[in-house]
Amino acid sequence: MTDDWRGILHPARLPTFHRLPAPAPVADLVRWFWVPEWDLESGQVSRQEVLPFPAGNLVVQDRHCALFGPTTRRSVRELRGRGWAVGALLRPAGLAALTDDPGALRDGERDGPAGLAAAVTSAWEGSAHPREAAVAAFADRLAATLDPPGDDALLANRMADLIDSDPTVLRVDDLAARLGRSERSVQRLAARHVGLPPLAMIRRRRLQEAAARLRTDPAVSLAELAAALGYSDQAHLTADFRTVLGLTPGRYRDDGRADPPTRGPDAPST
Repeated sequence: MTDDWRGILHPARLPTFHRLPAPAPVADLVRWFWVPEWDLESGQVSRQEVLPFPAGNLVVQDRHCALFGPTTRRSVRELRGRGWAVGALLRPAGLAALTDDPGALRDGERDGPAGLAAAVTSAWEGSAHPREAAVAAFADRLAATLDPPGDDALLANRMADLIDSDPTVLRVDDLAARLGRSERSVQRLAARHVGLPPLAMIRRRRLQEAAARLRTDPAVSLAELAAALGYSDQAHLTADFRTVLGLTPGRYRDDGRADPPTRGPDAPST
């Protein structure tokens, strides 16, 4: 798969991550699988800072499975010792198949499907190629237990794909026009399958792009960046950035200058 560092605020600070494509039987349910592995010295901490995609994640770690809902803020996790995890970045159809109310899981979590953690852990521990084996077991379990998505769920997938891939989608009416639906219909679609308003999904894409640009092109002016991303002015970009990430674009850019060069081709995305 191609590199995609969006959402990872400080890629160079992370331990080893891999991203594996979703096998065909679950491609309508899972965008990709992400697999971190770490082996840290005693007392060492790896701090992960992520601006997550507007989606749910299903994660197996430490013989436990949890379903995480969509987030409204930057996510921070600290890794210690030795371990691994296997996560599925869920498409809207996948999250809706696992919960009737994604909004109730916003910034929260609950136990995942029974038996999934055992199947994934067994595959990891019993294979010479643990990442691939664990992802295959994960996908097999989902394909066997979740119903194929219906028309509304597939339309929600298309909605999310449009938001993520089309930079000209700046407002909900843009999105509704692309989908051939009313704005109210799009609002209901996002509520049922994502748990966030469509405008929040659009803003998340723009903030991910803003962070990526500040990291890879630190000389860019904030006014130029705001214009390129469709903000009315620099002040609106700064306010949006501060609200979701907890710091200003300038502070984030300064923090990134202290990072070592980004490692390797495997892009961690959660």
